[in-house]
Amino acid sequence: MRTLDLIKRAGKSLRSAKLRTILTALAISVGGFTLTLTLGAGNGVRDYTTDLVQNNFDPAELFVGRDAELTNNGAPSDSPQEYDESISSFQSVGGDSSFQFKQVSRADITELEARDDVEQVRENYVITIQYITKNGAKKYTGSVAAYNPAQKPEVKSGSIPENGDIQAGTVLLPDTYLELLGFDNSEQALGESIDIVVSKAFNLSSLANLAQGQDLSALDVSQFNLDDLGPEEKTYTYTIGGVTTKPATSLNFGVTPVVISSTDAEKMYEFTAEGTESFDEFLFVSVRVKDGENKEVRDQVKASLEEDGYTVQTAEDIQQTITQFVNVLQLLVGALGFITLIASVFGIVNTMYISVLERTREIGLMKALGMSRKNISALFIFEATWIGFIGGVLGIIFGLIVGLLLNPFITTSLDLGPGNSLIIFNPLQLFILLSSLMLIGALAGFFPALKAANLDPVEALRTE
Repeated sequence: MRTLDLIKRAGKSLRSAKLRTILTALAISVGGFTLTLTLGAGNGVRDYTTDLVQNNFDPAELFVGRDAELTNNGAPSDSPQEYDESISSFQSVGGDSSFQFKQVSRADITELEARDDVEQVRENYVITIQYITKNGAKKYTGSVAAYNPAQKPEVKSGSIPENGDIQAGTVLLPDTYLELLGFDNSEQALGESIDIVVSKAFNLSSLANLAQGQDLSALDVSQFNLDDLGPEEKTYTYTIGGVTTKPATSLNFGVTPVVISSTDAEKMYEFTAEGTESFDEFLFVSVRVKDGENKEVRDQVKASLEEDGYTVQTAEDIQQTITQFVNVLQLLVGALGFITLIASVFGIVNTMYISVLERTREIGLMKALGMSRKNISALFIFEATWIGFIGGVLGIIFGLIVGLLLNPFITTSLDLGPGNSLIIFNPLQLFILLSSLMLIGALAGFFPALKAANLDPVEALRTE
C-alpha cells in the first residue's frame, strides 16, 4: 500500500474508537500545553531583557570594578578578606551578614582616564537627599541620579541632547512630581525652578569656627552648643529642562529619580559624602571605550583591563547573567512538561496494545489478503503518530489561548507598558514542538506495531 493510503487508513481506524483516541491524545496535550507556554514565556522574557539592556546600557561602555565578586554569578564569598583601605563593608538586609568589596579608587579612575583606548570614565555616584520642593509647595522625598547618556528617558515635554550630558543647572523631572509640586501639566513645569536639599552628617566647618584655632585633641566640646555642629544642610536650585515619564524598560524600581547633570551630581556628591569612609571610592565605574561600538575593539579593551587587575563586564555579560536565570527556570518548567510526556507515552503504548488485541482477526485478514509485515507495522505506527499529532495540536492551541489571555493581565500587573508582552510565540518553535510530539507518538507505537506485524495470520484468523 502507498504511504498516503496507510495514513488515511490509520486515521479511519482511530475514528472508530473516538473516545479512547481523544483521552489518549489529551494525555499528551498536557505536555504540549506546558511546553508551549514555557517556550512562549522564555521568548518573551528574553526579548524584554534585550530591550532592557539596550535601553539602559551603552554598548560601548564597560562596567569596571576592582572586586571579582561583582562579576560572580554564584553566591558571594563568606570568607573575610585581607585588609585593604579600598575595601568597604556593606550590611545585608536584616543585618545578619555583610559583604566586603574592594572599590575603585580615585587613583584607579585617574589611571583609567589616562588610557589611550578610553574615551570617558563615569563615576557611579550614590547621592542621598533630604527632600525636593519649590516655593509654596510641600516637601517631598525622592532621589537624585546623574544623567546617563545611554538611558534615553521618555520625554513628555522639553528635550534631551542627542549625545553627551544635559546642561548643568537643569533637571529632568519625573511626571510623578508634577501634581505634588503644583504644576497642572508638563508644559507648565518647563523653565520653573525646584529646590533639592541635601545634608552632611557632621558640620566640620562649624566645629573649626567654634574651636577658633584651638588644639582639637584637647578641645572641651562641653563648652559648645552641639546643635551648631550639624547636620549641615545645603539647597541646590535647578531649572526644569524636561519632564519625563517612566519607560516600561526602565531599571528604576520605586520612585523614579530626578536626573541632574554629571557635573551637578559630582558637586552634590562631594558635599554629602566628603569626609566619609568611602568618599571617592566606587563599586564600579562606567568606562566608555573609543570605537567601543565595535565588539572586537571592546573585547580587546576588556581583556587588557582584566590583565591589569580590574573586573570588567559588558552589556552583553549583564544580559547573559539575566537570561541565565530565565534559562534555568525554563528548564525546570520544561522538565515538568517532559515528565508529563513520558507518562503519556505509556498511555499511547497501552492504547495501541489494546487496539492490536481487539483487531487481531482484522490483522490476520490483512495478512491473508497480501499486506506485508512492513505495511502492517507502518499502519499502527501511523495511528500512534496521529495520536501524537492530535494531542500536540490540542496542547498548542490551549497554550496559545491561555498565553493570549494572560498577556494583557501580566502586562498590566508588571507595568510592562504598551506593546510589551511577556509571552511571545514563535511559529517555528511550535512547528518543531508539534513534530517532536508526533515523533514521540511514533516511537511509542513501535512495539505494539511490531507485535501486530509478527502475528501469525492463521492463528489471528482463528481468534474469536
